[in-house]
Amino acid sequence: MRKLPTSLLAAALLAGAPLLAQAESQYSTGAGSPLTASAKLDFQITIPKILFLRVGSGADYTSTATVNQIAFAVPAANVGNGAAVAATATSGDLGNGEVTAKVVGNNGNITLGATALGALSNGAAGDTISYSQIATASDTAALPAPVLTDGASTPLTIAPASGKVVNRSARWTYTYLNNNVVAPGVYGGVNANNSRVTYTASMP
Repeated sequence: MRKLPTSLLAAALLAGAPLLAQAESQYSTGAGSPLTASAKLDFQITIPKILFLRVGSGADYTSTATVNQIAFAVPAANVGNGAAVAATATSGDLGNGEVTAKVVGNNGNITLGATALGALSNGAAGDTISYSQIATASDTAALPAPVLTDGASTPLTIAPASGKVVNRSARWTYTYLNNNVVAPGVYGGVNANNSRVTYTASMP
């Protein structure tokens, strides 16, 4: 069998394997000064589209199944008198009804909303408290909190400061407005009696 010259064999291998990396090189010689040689590289970075939302416990850019509870205990002497009631000390990941909020995305405007299944109820007793009685305050206008309702809230739009990247953090604090005298009972709970609110971020 006749052997192919080395140069032909190398050319054949390159032609049959177009995905092989090829580096450039240059050899210089001579008596000139300075003597120079150059070589080039092409670079490529692929960035995926990402969207991250955190409300409460968890680590940034990590999924977690922890659901925090915001609980209120209204003193008997204050039922329905309009004096806002702070959440209990253990409420929220930061305590006292305060939670960590963070939204990150890299493809333009992000809409942020909240959805409840209905008004909070006390179960078989059949009484309710509207989510409109729970106020949410943000410590920064850069990441406001959706206004809670007995269904889907009006979505907020979080726009990038420039380009397409949104990276906002806030501390949200919840209070019970206590504007109405209501029947006794435990309203809501742990994923019971319409207690759960789902926050949703959306990005193109």
